[in-house]
Order: sequence, then structure tokens, then C-alpha cells
Amino acid sequence: MLLFKTIQHSRYNTLSQCEQAEYRPLNDLNSEQKTAWFNSIRLDKPFEGRAEFFERHWARLGDLTHNPTLMAEILVKNMQAFAREGVRYIEAQTNAKGGLKSDGSPYSADEALDIFRQRLAKKDAQDTGVTVRLQYVLLRFLPHAEQELEWMYRFVDNNRDIYVGINMVGREDNDKGYPLRFLPTLRKLRQRIAHIPLAIHAGEVDEPNFHVRDTLLLGANRIGHGVNLIDDPDTMLLMRNERYLVEINLVSNLLLEYVDQYAAHPFPEYLRTGIPVALSTDDRGMWDSNMTDEYFVAVNEFNLSWPELISLGENSLKHAFVDEQTKNALLADYRARIKAFENAFIDKGQKSFTHSPSRYGLFICRQYSLCQATDK
Repeated sequence: MLLFKTIQHSRYNTLSQCEQAEYRPLNDLNSEQKTAWFNSIRLDKPFEGRAEFFERHWARLGDLTHNPTLMAEILVKNMQAFAREGVRYIEAQTNAKGGLKSDGSPYSADEALDIFRQRLAKKDAQDTGVTVRLQYVLLRFLPHAEQELEWMYRFVDNNRDIYVGINMVGREDNDKGYPLRFLPTLRKLRQRIAHIPLAIHAGEVDEPNFHVRDTLLLGANRIGHGVNLIDDPDTMLLMRNERYLVEINLVSNLLLEYVDQYAAHPFPEYLRTGIPVALSTDDRGMWDSNMTDEYFVAVNEFNLSWPELISLGENSLKHAFVDEQTKNALLADYRARIKAFENAFIDKGQKSFTHSPSRYGLFICRQYSLCQATDK
């Protein structure tokens, strides 16, 4: 009885007449129904939390995520949105296996990936000025996750022009996805395949544990969330060597109640003890937030200095999985844009730039009373 489960027409045709009566085409939804559908994949109510996000949001999206043409289009929409915020590089978590054609038959992984390549090559995507690479995603608590990891490791290796790494995701409080489960598989793969960067969710859990340490043992280059790293001082010391980055998700960690207030977040401790950190949105559509929101929260809650603020963007590029030539070009562009902004601000002060409250996501607008109640 999951309301708003979305299926494609080929699957609809396999249903009984009684089951078909429960569905209607997306294009036929009225404005009230569309709003309800959008809200069903947002955490927009105070009683919603992890169960709603992890167990229901993705099920509601359903077959939408199996349509590579649609997902490639959404990726370009995200490129355009991020470009308006000044972002110039994205690593999108994008899988190629499991795509469905309009008749319900499967795309091969190569066919699906070609759809992404072709879409990213079009003028409107190129005009964003955003460089895009992909990460393949492993849902780590699945019973066959080791076999999936072997397949995707080889697929990424064969498509290094667009895939730059693998990301292990999924609820960390599901013990079937514990990090060391994958150590034998990764060691076997590394015997024959050149280095593939790993970005792994770790430390996004309530209780203290050693998942961040174990994730580093897997070979992770970047740690997603890392909230409970603060409870593992030995690993904190290890991460001060600047080889590893923690991807910080302030809005996400608050909404999913891994912290009960921003003041409890370990982000400033990591930042100010020399652990490389960068900000990201986690799931911007489901939070109704964006990169501007993440930076606003960081500055507003933790009184960041200008050098600290600059370091966040620079760290994200230094620890990007893209090739060194592209990375160096992105870093040079970032530093040049920062310098141009500084010079303009010194010359003209606040008149050197304009800002509109509409740049904030709705969540931050409400949380900090930045926007009028009529904003949508």
C-alpha cells in the first residue's frame, strides 16, 4: 500500500485490471496531485525521518530510475542548477545496469552508458561549463553485493573515460553491509586491475564504531558523512595526513537525525584540526536544498573564516577522482574565480555582486526565515 509508487507503461500493461485502476499517467495529475507526488519524495514533514527516506522514497521513484534517457536528462538539469551556484565539477552516482526500454526489455549496460555519453555531449550540457564524471554505486547490504562489486569494478575499468570511481552506499545500521565484508573481494580485484578510487559512506550511524577505520582499510579515498569519526580518535589522527577527505552533509545529517542540532555536528572539529573536508548536498531534491544552503549553514553556524570557506571548494577538487590534467585545470579555474571575486569585492564592496533569496532551497528558507511564506 505504498502511495505514489511509479511504474513505466510496460509494467502497467502486465497488471490486472483491478491493479491498473490504482494508477494514472503522470501527465494526467492535477496540480494538487503533482504537489502531493513531489512531497512524497521530500522530507517535508517533522515526523518523517530515516525510514521514510531509506525505505519509501526510492521505492516511490520506482521505474523512473530505470530509464537511462530520463536519468541522463535529469543529470543535465542538475548540471544547469549547479552551474547557477558556481559549481564546475560533479561526480554523479550513476549506474548503467538495470535500464529498461519502453517495451520493458533491458538495455545492456553499454547501451545505457552510451545514452549518457551522447546526452552529455549535446550543446546545452556543454554550455553549462560543468565537467561531469560518474561513480558506479554499490548497495552494500544486498545478498549478492560481492558479485555486483566484481562486475562493476571491471565495468568501471573498461569505461575510465567517464567513470572515475565506485561508491558504496546504503543504510549503515543494516549490519549486512559492514565494511570488512568486502575486503577479500577488493583484494582479489586489485591483484589484476589498476587502482579504482573508492568513495564509501561510513560513520553515518548513531553508535560509535570503527566503520571509518575499516573503510580506509578497504582502500577508500573519500569518506561519506563520517559523523561518528569524532568517536574514534586514532582514526582521526590518521586522517590528518591529508590523504583522505570527509564529505560533509550538514542538512542531510540534521534531517535524518544523526545530529539533533548543527552545534552537535563534528564538521568544525574536523576542519580546524586539519582533516580535509568538503561540503555536498547528499540528496538535494529530497531535502529541497542546494549547495548555497550547505555553505550558508556552514558559515552561519560555525563562523567560518574566508580562508576556511575557500578551502572547502579547493579540497573538493584536490580530492576529486578526475585525471590530474583535468583536476589541475579545475583548480586553476577555481583559484582564478576566487581571486576575481576578491578583487571585485575590494573594489566595490557588496555592490560587486547581487543575491536573491530564491537561490536558497525551501528547507533553508523555512529554517532561517529567509524567504516569504509564498515561496515555492
